[in-house]
Amino acid sequence: MTLQNPVYAALTGPHSTFAETRGNARCYPKAIAPFLGLPDNPTAEDWSNAAELLGAGTTAALMRPDLPVPDTFKLDRQFDLVQYVAPPTLAAEYDEAVVLTWDDVPEMLALVALTDPGPFRSRTIELGTYLGIRREGELIAMAGTRFALPTHTEISAVCTLPSYRGQGLATHLIRAVAAHIASAGRTPFLHTGGTNTRAIQLYESLGFTLTNSMKVTVVEAV
Repeated sequence: MTLQNPVYAALTGPHSTFAETRGNARCYPKAIAPFLGLPDNPTAEDWSNAAELLGAGTTAALMRPDLPVPDTFKLDRQFDLVQYVAPPTLAAEYDEAVVLTWDDVPEMLALVALTDPGPFRSRTIELGTYLGIRREGELIAMAGTRFALPTHTEISAVCTLPSYRGQGLATHLIRAVAAHIASAGRTPFLHTGGTNTRAIQLYESLGFTLTNSMKVTVVEAV
């Protein structure tokens, strides 16, 4: 169930060095990502460890098939998520894409705030390689890698300033990030909201295959 439980697969695998742990519960540092990872079939002890790991009043997001939330947590919100795996023909370099660095983080955070592609925080850049496109010095689009699983790497933070949409920039960046992933012998995959028809249409037009329908469940430890 690796792809059905990507956060846990990452935090017990290639991203284990980032993991904050208690028992079987895992989470990323808050400045990196808001995600909580639990085993495929969490026990009461796993949930108890997760509550202690996060601390009362702290929220975190589970990304996996739906599961009951115990009394040690309060359900904050929940929404549908779909997961896609890239075709082997996706990868393509793009000359205009540049590697983003720590110096670019303030602009990356500003772009995310304007476009809302999903969680991106002050240290998220540590999770992988992020590529951007600049026009007249301004960062107008970006995409990068987030969850690293044993055989797959996630494409994430795909976003473009509204005034530059419709030029195929997201497609170029997705292909360029996929090329980076493929060069390491890994398979690209990604997630988007189940009602994000614009993104779903783009990914399916690029040949992505639907692999899982999941939930993002935001919970608060009590």
